[in-house]
Amino acid sequence: MLGKVFKAYDVREKYPDPLSEKLAWKIGQGTCTYLLGEAEAAGETDPMMRNIVVARDMRPHSPSLLKALVEGITDAGGNVIDIGLVDTPMTYFAVNHLDCAGAVMTTASHNPIEYNGFKISKRKARPVGQPTGLQDVLKFSAIAKPDKPKHGGGRVEQRDLWQAYAKHVLAFLDLKGKSLKVVIDASNGMAGTMIPNIFGTTGEHVPGLTIVPLYFENDKGTFVHQPNPLVEANLRDLRDKVLAEKADLGICFDGDADRCMVVDENARIVPCDLLTALIATWMLKKNPGSAIIYDLRSSKAVEETIRKHGGKPVRGKVGHVFMKAELLEQQGVFGGELSGHFYFRDNFNADSGAIAFATVLSVLADHDAPMSKLIEPFARYRQSGEMNFHVEDKDAVMVEVAAAFEERGEIDELDGVSIDCFAKEGWWANIRKSNTEPVLRLNLEARDEATLKARLDEITPMLGELVAH
Repeated sequence: MLGKVFKAYDVREKYPDPLSEKLAWKIGQGTCTYLLGEAEAAGETDPMMRNIVVARDMRPHSPSLLKALVEGITDAGGNVIDIGLVDTPMTYFAVNHLDCAGAVMTTASHNPIEYNGFKISKRKARPVGQPTGLQDVLKFSAIAKPDKPKHGGGRVEQRDLWQAYAKHVLAFLDLKGKSLKVVIDASNGMAGTMIPNIFGTTGEHVPGLTIVPLYFENDKGTFVHQPNPLVEANLRDLRDKVLAEKADLGICFDGDADRCMVVDENARIVPCDLLTALIATWMLKKNPGSAIIYDLRSSKAVEETIRKHGGKPVRGKVGHVFMKAELLEQQGVFGGELSGHFYFRDNFNADSGAIAFATVLSVLADHDAPMSKLIEPFARYRQSGEMNFHVEDKDAVMVEVAAAFEERGEIDELDGVSIDCFAKEGWWANIRKSNTEPVLRLNLEARDEATLKARLDEITPMLGELVAH
């Protein structure tokens, strides 16, 4: 049962079957054993290294799962600092602000309401995924004994960090005396708690900012739309409201507010790779020559823009575990993913929906043009979007596709198979495996529509059956 709830980057499944309070207790034990072991192996002797930050989202089963998790942690000898009902990025702030051994957020992010789970971070908010410790957490959780005597010595305390967290986030915001109007769709998720605490429900904490709130209520145990801003249908109400309010911008957050999507003043969706390019220009003006990390599925325009502005472009593997590690290793200033995760050096190399929002506002305020005009120069190529194909032998198909194009362009296997024929033929593609399904994911970009269509007609028959959205 435990193996079913452990995914590539976190713990996540339906509640209460298979993810139950009993499993939450075991996961608390396993997490504590792992995090305290990591601190000990690093030679950390400070008593704070026995402290683990915990928090939860607004799901109706989050309180009981968190309670069981906390009991598991304290039974294993760890101390708990509970920071309450918060967005996931606040746990990254807390573990650094309090200098603790790690943190656990009870959340299922953008999944439907019947799901829940745990996102685990270690010291310095470094992520715990399959390649970075999650397998050890699973191993320690599996051997935890539920008949062990309760309350093994760890203590629990509650802390309110909103004031310190707001100060941290608002350090990224500079409206330069301008006035901006923004519609925010909180998706009935944790942005409905985070935005009022940092910016004010209607922007009252920030001079010049007006916020029009949508779906800030998060205590009913329901979603008006699924809290996944990557699905275009979930942005319909936001887009309508931006037009009705004549707003400068619209922002939609996911369930735990670590991701966000932007729509411009014309209610057009701003692709996250193009937003990465725009933010990169602003970051490089402030941090000349810095590395910028970008998801390898991103438009060629991202790499070209970073180079044009004197930065170091670094292609990253998909997933927050890899992006954060790359940002740290390259000493980069900023990173962006197609999924709406944006990473900041000055936020402990971690992602944050709140800081992404503040940064987008700052970039917009730094120009005398609307968002549509700022994005327009980067939208110079044609993209397929991510297309999914059902195929049983994923590895064999990827080998075949790579072999078919090896004489036409450059092939690399940083993450799946990337084929770069841009210099000669004006296109490139990336094909990646799903971690959980017999599915291959294709992203293809070309200089023009005709090349895009021709290459899709050539490649897609190799990949299996197209899965409808």
